[in-house]
Amino acid sequence: MSFKQLDPEDFLISADSVTAGAWSGGVTTLGEFYTSSVQEAGASGNYYLNVYQTSSELDEARVQFNIAFGNSAGSGSNLYDSGINGKSYTSTVYGQWQNIVLGDESNSFEFNGVIPVTQSIYILTAERARYKGSIFPGTLDLRLTNGGNTLRLTDNSKDLTSISFNEAGRVFQLVSGSNGQAISNGGITDSGSYGLVLPDVGAIILNDSALRLAAGENGGIGLETGLSTTSNNNRTLFQAISSSANFQLNSQENITSDYVFIRARNSEYNYSENPSFISGSTGEVIYTDFINAPQTFITTVGLYNDANELLAVAKLSKPLKKDFTKEALIRVKLDF
Repeated sequence: MSFKQLDPEDFLISADSVTAGAWSGGVTTLGEFYTSSVQEAGASGNYYLNVYQTSSELDEARVQFNIAFGNSAGSGSNLYDSGINGKSYTSTVYGQWQNIVLGDESNSFEFNGVIPVTQSIYILTAERARYKGSIFPGTLDLRLTNGGNTLRLTDNSKDLTSISFNEAGRVFQLVSGSNGQAISNGGITDSGSYGLVLPDVGAIILNDSALRLAAGENGGIGLETGLSTTSNNNRTLFQAISSSANFQLNSQENITSDYVFIRARNSEYNYSENPSFISGSTGEVIYTDFINAPQTFITTVGLYNDANELLAVAKLSKPLKKDFTKEALIRVKLDF
């Protein structure tokens, strides 16, 4: 084994962006949507509805995203205690996303400068195991169908000259359009935008006030949100999504790579340090052919710190022959 001190110019740091579909198997577009009656009827079903890509256990049904509904007054679900108004599953969901997005339970959701009188929201959250570092802005294509009317939604990332941030990171408006661009009239309603797209937490907040507008009222689809204790708004939005049979989403991840260039010059690494090549009694090279015409085969590169501790190991695909007539340049790539 031979050691060599690396110089500063032997190191290079590079960053690459990797994109992939946000659904199982790297798929970009979901065309089929299924739910689990067990999950919906269980305790978690009071808060959210899981959506799967298949109904078959043989095809390995996996959660792709979930749907939740929140209301500031607790409307739209049963109360925790019939004697305490306003405290319900929907108020808990609403308060949770207030903290995540707004950072304060006293703030109200605002959509493109408009604060709806009724603070009701739907939340779509991509399953964390499905996507990479974050949602890729400009790739969202969410279609909702209700009563024969279809609404096509995307983020407005390609229309912006600067990006806004909130407690959840980057924030874009959910508008009527495609591929990150709003339609010609701006893609919003009198109730503001259709919601917020939060790529860094993999979530989409939908503005209920905009969705419940009739089709002729500046682009709504007349979604019938219920505010009674028997309402099932999660199922209502699921029907609108599944009826359109199109939910497109990509994810992206920034991967930082550290390149280390290992240089073996013609005079280096030509002698083996294997004890079997040296006489134990005299310290001489046993095989005389290796005295004047030595050769070795490089198979492994180890990276050590100043304390001589092994930090990383790189294996070559095949042994690399080395002698006095050859020089080698080995590039080691560390991804993190």
